[in-house]
Amino acid sequence: MSAKTMGFVGGGRITRIMLGGFQRAGKTPGRVVVTDPIADGLTALKTEFPGIDIYHNQNAQAAAQDIVFVAVHPPAMAAVLGEIQSSLKAKSVLISLAPRVAIAKIGEMLGFERIVRMIPNAPSIVNKGYNPVSFSPALTGKEKDELLGLFRTLGECPEVPEEHLEAYAIITAMGPTYLWFQLHELQEIAQSFGLTRRDAETGIAKMVKGAVKTMYRSGLTPEKVMDLIPVRPLGEEEANIRNLYRSKLGGLFKKLKG
Repeated sequence: MSAKTMGFVGGGRITRIMLGGFQRAGKTPGRVVVTDPIADGLTALKTEFPGIDIYHNQNAQAAAQDIVFVAVHPPAMAAVLGEIQSSLKAKSVLISLAPRVAIAKIGEMLGFERIVRMIPNAPSIVNKGYNPVSFSPALTGKEKDELLGLFRTLGECPEVPEEHLEAYAIITAMGPTYLWFQLHELQEIAQSFGLTRRDAETGIAKMVKGAVKTMYRSGLTPEKVMDLIPVRPLGEEEANIRNLYRSKLGGLFKKLKG
């Protein structure tokens, strides 16, 4: 399928992230329609992306496009899908960006089979996303390849079993939130020690890249990697941090899979 138009049902953060990624790569389709119940949010989005068409409380407008992204929270899915059902074109593809609601359930609510689920993450805004996807069997191999070509504009998009999407929602989609505030704090501390902002940013970015490669590509066990540096200023807090990760993320995973 050749996507000439794109619709976003929901004009919140993830729509802004994806539009930013498409714009940065110069791959924005000829027509993009965004709908949302919050008028001020749509106006702000239009200011940032002047080429889009915005409609307040008119989800049918977005649903009538070739590729339709549904960017709403899981509790709102049933109502939104019921609203757009009659507006979907037979050859369109609906892409749900929400966790929890399965392809089969979406198909049942819509009476429509051309469905994809994607778990996007924020680095898509700079074309470095990691956005796992699962496809309905109704899509042909050629259609899947064309969609993957579009998605790769935003970064990597591995095809994964649908039952793994909720795990990715917690680990990759929400993952930057576990790190960003720490990276910012390190930058602030580095500058207080006399480094310039640029030197602090460069040093931290290089450190993070090397740390990830050492953890996953060195051939060492995690225990040996963590023993490479003898001084661990946060060592006394590591158990508390681990427990926080396990309790918070474990509880959220159960909620998403429930």
